[in-house]
Amino acid sequence: MKALNRDQKADIHRYYRVKIQVGLIISLLAFIILFRVNLTFESEFEIFTYEQETIEMEEIIQTEHTQPPPPPPRPPVPVAVPNDAIIEEDVMLFDSEFLMDEAFELPPPPAPAEAQEEAEPEVFITVETMPELIGGIQSVQERVVYPEIARRAGIEGRVVIQFVIDEQGRVTNPVVVRGIGGGCDEAAVEAVKEARFTPGLQRGRPVKVRYSIPVTFRLTKAD
Repeated sequence: MKALNRDQKADIHRYYRVKIQVGLIISLLAFIILFRVNLTFESEFEIFTYEQETIEMEEIIQTEHTQPPPPPPRPPVPVAVPNDAIIEEDVMLFDSEFLMDEAFELPPPPAPAEAQEEAEPEVFITVETMPELIGGIQSVQERVVYPEIARRAGIEGRVVIQFVIDEQGRVTNPVVVRGIGGGCDEAAVEAVKEARFTPGLQRGRPVKVRYSIPVTFRLTKAD
């Protein structure tokens, strides 16, 4: 092996340093290129994350709306009727053949405001043995006096009289429950006052009985 001179050693040393420098430069360039490529790759595959918005659901409490009660109905307004107004109603003619076995039932008149004494006898509407009109309804019709005013005005119809038959069969407290006017109501009351009955019996003893009979007013051709 040949011995190297000083110049050759210097060239070898210089050449070695150049190779070292070139290697360092190449390594640095390679590192920079790899770093740039890595950044580009990471930028291309960047993962986008979206933050999901949280929506809070608020519970709505249903409230019950209570409907107010309807107002009470307004009372009907009474209509004033003049005293001289004529109220039309169906007039039923009464046949003279009246069956006294069938009581003419009408609602009793309103009780008086004053309290009745406890000793006052009870007034019955229906009893075991009903009163009987002595002479029949014809006896009442024969006592009726047709008012002249009613004759001239052509007033006809039926007047209903309600009364109480006492323990002796007498008529007491007669009142008109249905009238036709023209003086016929008063004439019917006077005719009924004179009527006589057999007393009504309840458990074998005479009692007071509330009773009603019709009185007919009918004009004849002669009138």
